[in-house]
Amino acid sequence: MSGNTFGKLFKLTTFGESHGEALGGIIEGCPSGIELDFNAIKLEMSRRKPGQSSIVTQRKEDDNVQFLSGVFEGKTTGTSIGFLIPNTNQKSQDYSDIKNTYRPSHADFVYEKKYGIRDYRGGGRSSARETASRVVAGAIAKQILPNIKINAFVSSVGDIYLNKPYQDLDFSKIESNPVRCPDTETAIKMEELIRKIKKEGDTIGGTITCVLQNVPIGLGEPVFDKLHADLGKAMLSINAVKGFEYGSGFCGSQMKGSEHNDLYNSDGTTKTNLSGGIQGGISNGMDIYFRVAFKPVATLIQKQEVLDNQGNIVELQGKGRHDPCVLPRAVPIVEAMAAIVLADFYLLNKLYQ
Repeated sequence: MSGNTFGKLFKLTTFGESHGEALGGIIEGCPSGIELDFNAIKLEMSRRKPGQSSIVTQRKEDDNVQFLSGVFEGKTTGTSIGFLIPNTNQKSQDYSDIKNTYRPSHADFVYEKKYGIRDYRGGGRSSARETASRVVAGAIAKQILPNIKINAFVSSVGDIYLNKPYQDLDFSKIESNPVRCPDTETAIKMEELIRKIKKEGDTIGGTITCVLQNVPIGLGEPVFDKLHADLGKAMLSINAVKGFEYGSGFCGSQMKGSEHNDLYNSDGTTKTNLSGGIQGGISNGMDIYFRVAFKPVATLIQKQEVLDNQGNIVELQGKGRHDPCVLPRAVPIVEAMAAIVLADFYLLNKLYQ
């Protein structure tokens, strides 16, 4: 099965299934001599792990990372970093009802048609649990990047929006509530909506905004390896993501050039930042900001019509432990993928120096 590797110089390959023995990954291209902050890695994993609050899935996983190679006496050796994340709390019996059926808007159907077999327990390889390996790599990537700040937060849930520019937000408040929204009043409304949806046995989508600050000028390559193109691919590779926009995004298509152009200051900064910190596919030193849209989780704890493997439309009520809204746990995943992209381009830029 291809499609398990991301990156060019800083490269991550992941493996494992939701209900297998373990997840894991191999990181190639990490420079030697980096003294890893293992507490920082553990913190990132705790932000993503299930069971951290009452508004996410209640699966209980410690998500402890076991490093197998590439690290000696706390420092990276420059060789491949291999790691494992054991699965300890699978309840595969919860998925016996979907062994012969395909959930609507889930990867069940296409996986079986493509490979002729599928691991129906938790979605197998298509499960969002795969992203745990990405968070490990992202936590290491963050430690490569000098002085770059990466902050993601929930900016909408359903029809509830955080209507404040990111410049007016206090990012230190992102972790102050289970929704991971840095505005307390909006976070309360979002949490109430998620609880209501969960009680109904339904799910809800929304958006995550990510801000990258202190990014040096020059990250990104011409034509096919533009910085925003790789950021887009990284975000669209995350489970349940349906859209990506950076800077002015789709709103920019409604503007005139005289409104949209970011006029320069004498020091090369710009008076506005509708470009979103990227021009010609290369970072310009201004803040990079983008928004990622997530669909509602496909598995519902309420009855709905599904297709079985005999071609019949039957009724199914989902079981198991599922997120009513993926957004709170997706925040560290968005940050991790952004860090991997930046680390990749940062290391590439060093080759030119």
